[in-house]
Amino acid sequence: MEIKILGTGCPKCKRLEALAHEAAEEAGVEATFTKVQDMDAILAYDIVSTPGLVIDEVVKSSGRLPRKEEIVEWISAA
Repeated sequence: MEIKILGTGCPKCKRLEALAHEAAEEAGVEATFTKVQDMDAILAYDIVSTPGLVIDEVVKSSGRLPRKEEIVEWISAA
């Protein structure tokens, strides 16, 4: 599983990355984490604001900090 954090490194982006790591561990899933900080690459995902969370190339959230429980559900369903 590949999980991408879209953002320029703001505090919310860093928090989302930490939540995603915790959620993957909770779900018992091994994942590769990638931080996407290049604005052109971020915009290629068609999001309007950061932070963004992409799981296996599907945008799951953007512009907000989802709850860890939400992320666990998304990871488990993927």
